[in-house]
Amino acid sequence: MYRLDRKVNGDGLSSDQFLYTRAAVVAAGREEFERVLRDPEQFMPYASDLVWAETLLYVPDNAYKHLTGDEWDRSTRYSYESYSNTAGWTAA
Repeated sequence: MYRLDRKVNGDGLSSDQFLYTRAAVVAAGREEFERVLRDPEQFMPYASDLVWAETLLYVPDNAYKHLTGDEWDRSTRYSYESYSNTAGWTAA
């Protein structure tokens, strides 16, 4: 999701719209994800049709809690939050 966090994809979307739409691209599978990375125009159908996969964001947390009984205090190298990939939002 971090790699999809680029101005060319998210310009004009709210942070939630952009986040959930990027999750939908990831949920569509590796091939689709790579296709969207190569051609940003492929992101538009997800954004314009509001194809969202918000629940994908909670899968790791729920799996961890299911397996351990504890909440996952995660810290990751890359944030999935919208606009966190500063390099993707700098002017070309």
